[in-house]
Amino acid sequence: MSHVGDHTEFLQAVDSPTAWRAAVLLLVCLQLHRPSPVHAAVTSSRGSYRAGGCICAADIFSCTTLTLRHVPGEMPVSTVTLDLSHNHITQLEDGAFQGLLQLETLRLAHNQLTVIMPGAFRNSSGAQLRNMDLSSNHLCVLEEHYFQELSGLEELLLFNNRISRVEGRPLAGLTNLRKAYLSHNRLTDFPFFSIQKHSHPHLSLLDLSSNRLSKLPLEDILALPHSLQKGLYLHNNSLWCECPMYSLFRSWEQQEFESLLFFRQEHVCLVYGNPRGTVRFLQHGRYLEKCNLSAVTQKRSVTVTAGKALLLHCATTLSGHAITFLWVSPSLESVLPPGNNGSLKMFSNGSLEIMAAREKDTGIYWCLAEDRQHHRNDTWEVNVTVLADSNDPQEPFNTGFTTLLGCVVSLVLVLMYLYLTPCRCPPCLKAPPPATATPSLGNEAGAGSAQSSILTPTPPASTEGPGRKIFSSVGATRPPSSLISTLTRDHGKDKKHASEQRHARTRRCTDERLI
Repeated sequence: MSHVGDHTEFLQAVDSPTAWRAAVLLLVCLQLHRPSPVHAAVTSSRGSYRAGGCICAADIFSCTTLTLRHVPGEMPVSTVTLDLSHNHITQLEDGAFQGLLQLETLRLAHNQLTVIMPGAFRNSSGAQLRNMDLSSNHLCVLEEHYFQELSGLEELLLFNNRISRVEGRPLAGLTNLRKAYLSHNRLTDFPFFSIQKHSHPHLSLLDLSSNRLSKLPLEDILALPHSLQKGLYLHNNSLWCECPMYSLFRSWEQQEFESLLFFRQEHVCLVYGNPRGTVRFLQHGRYLEKCNLSAVTQKRSVTVTAGKALLLHCATTLSGHAITFLWVSPSLESVLPPGNNGSLKMFSNGSLEIMAAREKDTGIYWCLAEDRQHHRNDTWEVNVTVLADSNDPQEPFNTGFTTLLGCVVSLVLVLMYLYLTPCRCPPCLKAPPPATATPSLGNEAGAGSAQSSILTPTPPASTEGPGRKIFSSVGATRPPSSLISTLTRDHGKDKKHASEQRHARTRRCTDERLI
C-alpha cells in the first residue's frame, strides 16, 4: 500500500503545471549545450556568448589559442574583426571567408600558414578588408595572386615569416596600401620597380629590415616616391660596404629620415661581403670616408673640373664573393685593380678613381661586373665631362673673351673718330690776280686763260698738254715773247706765295694740336 501511495503522489506532482515547465526548460538547456568543439555558437542578443572556446562580442569574433587546424566553417555574418591567431592553421583554402561581407580586420598571426590558395577571399568583404596580420607564420614565397582580391587593403603585416622570394608583383593591385611590414624574413632582393607613385599613391612605410639584402638597386630606390623613401627601413641587412650604398644612406641621414635617426646603430655593412667584417658605417665611416657623397645623385652623367679627382662607381645588381670588375676608358684602355700608369686607380669593390682629371679624360667610362660562379654579368656606363679650370692663370684666351675684347676696341675707335677729330683750319685765301698791262683785250684774255690753266689741277679742254698751246685756235697768232716772259715770272711768284701759305697753315694746325 505504501508503494501505491508513493506512485499516486508522484503522478499528482507530475500533473502539476510547475513540474511541466521545469521539464521543458531542462530539455531546452540540454539541446543548447551540444556545440561542436570547433564550430562557433550562435550569439545572444543580450551580450557576449562563449561556447567551444570562441568569443563573439558584437562585431568581433575571436577564436584564439584553440589549436585550430582550419578556418571555422560557420561564423557570424556580422563579423567586422576576425581573430584566429595562435592556432595551427596551415593554409587558407578557397572560399575560407565566404559570407563575411563586413570583414575589415583579419588576424592570423602565430599560425603555421605555408600557402594561400587562389580564391581564398572570394565572396567575402574583398575591397572592404583594411588590415591583415599574417605575421609569425611559415610563408616561404610571396605569390602574385595572394592579395589580388584585396584592393582596399591598407595595412599588411608579413614580418617574422620565412619569405625568401617575391614572385612577380604581389603588391601591384593594392592601390590603397599605406603600410607594409616584411622585416625578419629571408629576402635577398625585392622588386622596388613595382612600386610607383601612380600605383601606390598612399604607401608611406615599407619595412624590409632584418633580411638578407646584399645589394640595393639604387636607380629603382631613387625612383620611389619621396614620401616612401622617408619610410623605407633597410637596417640589419647583409649589405656590402660600397660607396653607392653609403652615399644613399648618408643623403637620407642629412634629410633626417626617421629610419636613419631611430635605427642609426643598426645600419651595418659587410667589408668585402665577409660576415665577420661587420661595420656600423653610419657611426664608423673610415672605411668609406673617400666615397663621393654625390654618387647617388650623379647617376650616369658627371662633371669634374680639370685637375680634380673623381670617383666612379660600378653600380650593378650583382652580389657575392665571386664578382670581378673591369673598367674601359674612353681611349679603350682596360683598367683592372690596382689601376694603370697612375692616372686611373681602381679598387677591389669596383670603384674607379680619376686621380687628376684632364680634358682628354672626357668620354664614356664602361664598367663590366661578372659573376663567374652563377655565369651572370652586368654593365654600367658613366659619361664624364671635364671642365677647364677658370682659375688657371696660364689659360689662353678663349673665343668668347677674344670676341668681347674686339668689340670693346672697336667701340673705343669709333668714339675717338667721333669726338677726337683733327682741328678745322680756316679756308685758304686765294692770291689776287697779278696786275699786268695788256696792250689789248685779246692779250688780257690770253693771260687769264694761261693763269687759270696753270693754277687748276686739271688742264682745260682746249689744251693738248702742259706748257703747250695756251691760246685757243681762234685768233691763231703767236703771243709776243715779252708777254710770255712776264707770265712765266708771275707764275713763279704765285707758286712761291701759295707754298708759303701752305706752310703757315701747317704750323698753325700743329700749334693748335699741341695746345
